[in-house]
Amino acid sequence: MKFTLEHKDPETKARACSIQTDHGIIQTPIFMPVGTAASVKGVDQRTLKNEINPDVILANNYHLYLRPGPEIILNAGGIHKFMNWNAPILTDSGGYQVYSLSANRKIKEEGVKFKSHIDGSYHFFSPEKAIEIQQSIGADIIMAFDECTPYPCDYNYAKKSMHMTHRWLKRCFKQFNNTKPLYNYSQTLFPIVQGSVYKDLRLQSAEFISESNAFGNAIGGLSVGEPAEEMYAMTEVVCNVLPSEKPRYLMGVGTPINLLENISLGVDMFDCVMPTRNARNGMLFTSKGKMNIKNEKWKRDFSAIDSDNHSYVDTYYSKAYLRHLFTVKESVGRQIATIHNLAFYMWLVREARKHIISGDFLSWKNKMVKQMNNKL
Repeated sequence: MKFTLEHKDPETKARACSIQTDHGIIQTPIFMPVGTAASVKGVDQRTLKNEINPDVILANNYHLYLRPGPEIILNAGGIHKFMNWNAPILTDSGGYQVYSLSANRKIKEEGVKFKSHIDGSYHFFSPEKAIEIQQSIGADIIMAFDECTPYPCDYNYAKKSMHMTHRWLKRCFKQFNNTKPLYNYSQTLFPIVQGSVYKDLRLQSAEFISESNAFGNAIGGLSVGEPAEEMYAMTEVVCNVLPSEKPRYLMGVGTPINLLENISLGVDMFDCVMPTRNARNGMLFTSKGKMNIKNEKWKRDFSAIDSDNHSYVDTYYSKAYLRHLFTVKESVGRQIATIHNLAFYMWLVREARKHIISGDFLSWKNKMVKQMNNKL
């Protein structure tokens, strides 16, 4: 893989970069649609490619381990062939699921024992096993196994957890470096900065992660309930330490405004379930603000879903029609909303890239943040 820093914004820390992988080029800033179980919810791969065309998507180690299982994916020839997606894929290690399944897991130095949300069976993830499974799945970028602390989080617990994440990272790299590739393309391992919302811990973790000299680095443990101001403060602290010649990935973030503010702090890559999850509930994101398409006010509005035309659905269907589909609980309504939201997110990061290159990112970002704060 190869990383190229192409442009820097003159007024912020925003950057336009490219990541060369064996499955294609990722141009940043980039948003990765979440395809948890080898499928972006509500959108088939042909539509995803033709209407949204993300440079990279995300799948999840925990969910793919449980179903269909790494053996099935290995026999298919890897995740790309299994889901017929010939573009870059990133897999999360399962560390976030350790966090979200707090009532059904037990963390020890050796790893994590957890209870399946599907059938109640017990399983064990060690750093070594998390890497082994991801190598078997075959994503281009795989993540180190870490503990994502909750918010709020006691300082001493955050510190203890951070050091364990660092010890786990050494085990992840040992497993990764001592294992022969299973496929005829390269994989790379990203470590993850932790430390909750404590500046000294974030600094310490960012320095430790930087010393690992990985191809790219991730920032975890944010967007877990903390105020946006604390997220931005921690991101800024970490980005000031992480090497500028490597990609930076802020995990699980977030709203369109979160993306723009963190881009301005130097983040390159994002993922979040928000555009797809909110779409299924009738919440649309637009450059003019948020829209609950189920509201009565759209009942007789026959104008396009979004006049900015981020994808074909924005001019092909009216607000009144989409509202009707939600009212009668027609599943295609959720699909149309999902396509719109994902296309909007992709439009947003690609516009950000254009304005970084042209040198007017800050003024454009401030205008967009103001507009997207509106409730339509």
